[in-house]
Amino acid sequence: MTTEVRPELPEGYLGAQPKFSELGMSTDSHPDPEIEIKDNKVEITLKYTKPVKITHQLINTRTEADLADYVFVQTNSADQKISLVVHMPESDFYKLQIFALPLTDESKSLPNVFNYLIHCARVNNPVYPFPKQYAQWKEGCYIKEPVVLNSHSKLTNIKWKVRIPNAKNVAVVADGEWHHFEKKDDGNWEASFSLDKLRGKDAKVTLNGNFGDDESKYSTLLEYKI
Repeated sequence: MTTEVRPELPEGYLGAQPKFSELGMSTDSHPDPEIEIKDNKVEITLKYTKPVKITHQLINTRTEADLADYVFVQTNSADQKISLVVHMPESDFYKLQIFALPLTDESKSLPNVFNYLIHCARVNNPVYPFPKQYAQWKEGCYIKEPVVLNSHSKLTNIKWKVRIPNAKNVAVVADGEWHHFEKKDDGNWEASFSLDKLRGKDAKVTLNGNFGDDESKYSTLLEYKI
């Protein structure tokens, strides 16, 4: 049982910070920086006019625990929207801090551009950490399924559907075994295969893309643990 008391926040902390509009970003789904939800899952979308890369922190305001693994970020370049799917493991207040830079900016330090305060009133669903997202994933990639994959998931005939800009080939490597994808007419990469034999083995499963002339060189985009 948690005592949910709205935290005191510094003046000007919530909402857009100076760089937000400078980067051509705007709110889409949640213009109000204070979000009250009756579930423990929420999807927040932002708009952009020029491609940006973003990182984030999700902090439980009571425990100060950093729960960044419970946020999944992806980009829908067709709509020029960035989606942040946020899962909260317990009822409480959470700070979602968003950091951004132009996609072409190679700086390692991203400035804070927007802050939300989310109050999760109750936990209706079990939640699990999202896959680890590597740098290249944040360059316009989008996965329709599966967003969450672990030992609690259905692991028979998993259907994969992803969009990876500029990829020449896509493959999942599961505990050393390769599963290659097929590119469809709509530009998505798809595959279907089972990973049941890996259940409970803490096996590493990675989604990878080949982007260059060397067909043997793949970059890791997402990393799941089963």
